[in-house]
Amino acid sequence: MKILVLNCGSSSIKYALYNMDDKSVMTSGGAERVGLDEAFVKVKLSTGEKKTIMHDIPEHTEGVKFIFSLLTDPEIGVIKDLKEIDAVGHRMVHGGEKFNKSVLLTPEVLEAFTSVSDLAPLHNPANLKGVMAVSELMPGLPQVGVFDTAFHQTMPAHSYLYAIPYELYEKYGVRRYGFHGTSHRYVSQRVCDFLGVKAEGKKIITCHVGNGGSVSAVDGGKCVDTSMGLTPLEGLMMGTRSGDIDGGAITFLEKKLNLDADGMSNFLNKKCGLLGVTGVSSDMREVDAAVEQGNQRAKIALDMYNYRIKKYVGAYAAAMGGCDIIVFTAGVGENQAQMREDVCKGLEFMGVKFDAQKNKGIHGDEAIISTPDSKVTVCVIPTDEELMIATDTAALV
Repeated sequence: MKILVLNCGSSSIKYALYNMDDKSVMTSGGAERVGLDEAFVKVKLSTGEKKTIMHDIPEHTEGVKFIFSLLTDPEIGVIKDLKEIDAVGHRMVHGGEKFNKSVLLTPEVLEAFTSVSDLAPLHNPANLKGVMAVSELMPGLPQVGVFDTAFHQTMPAHSYLYAIPYELYEKYGVRRYGFHGTSHRYVSQRVCDFLGVKAEGKKIITCHVGNGGSVSAVDGGKCVDTSMGLTPLEGLMMGTRSGDIDGGAITFLEKKLNLDADGMSNFLNKKCGLLGVTGVSSDMREVDAAVEQGNQRAKIALDMYNYRIKKYVGAYAAAMGGCDIIVFTAGVGENQAQMREDVCKGLEFMGVKFDAQKNKGIHGDEAIISTPDSKVTVCVIPTDEELMIATDTAALV
């Protein structure tokens, strides 16, 4: 069975074609600058070779059509006919309360998905464009939606409700939904397989730390709390997002900066976080370089960034009444040894004994980075959201 995974953003389309017989990636890549000048597609072949192809992509349907043409291209294609694709799995960002698992995309499901688009106005319409493009180009091909929010639907009410008038939750659905759910689900399952233990009875804290970041508390395989909220803005300090901030500070800044609601949203999502504090970059590698050069603002930003992750780890250990496993994943989590060490430093009271020497050599590998006698096992587990989407899609079709 061959499954195509699509992740359509507002100006990008990421894709991967899986052979589910052995769960191998046949090819992968992504279109960038969709709807903008100088659009291009990066392709990674099964050999590891990478190609960049310039191509005008005015909108998502054209982007998906061009990706389909690359899959069957005589030179770099990996299949002879598009009919070899058995189904398409889509990353769908916000499912609201309507979806607690992956589903086949029927007209009724798409109508329900569209009805919660105001909760993710940048992401959901782009996801929908990808679905419509596939329907137009390959009518009748089964398509599956895998929702970022679904894994977090097991949270109890005391975790997901905000302390606002209850009728606003009932009328507008204002509550904590959480994101990165496919990643949190994958690594919380994978770490148990890696360690040879069962998820039942295990209290796991998963730290998905990248340009966007979130921490989840997973008790017995089910999410009981997560750091992102109604939108992906809440929680950790991120590349360009502020994370947790006093609501009073927001209204104060709106007045001082003369911003309307859209302007403040843009400010908090795109001009804050590492970028805002350092004034240098939202890229952790560039922030690290600035720290090496003695940039004090970069050092403060890094301390803030790591401290907030540690704070959530401690909070979720308290919320679950203990912790058995801590997992680091995503771009920064998998590759930033210093971040992992800073987060774990001081958690000895929880039973964490960190192996700093082993940690230094881990970059994107599955590994245990705590000592053998540590009560809490600390691991690095590279995430694979695309494989999770492909697996769900194969199971449903």
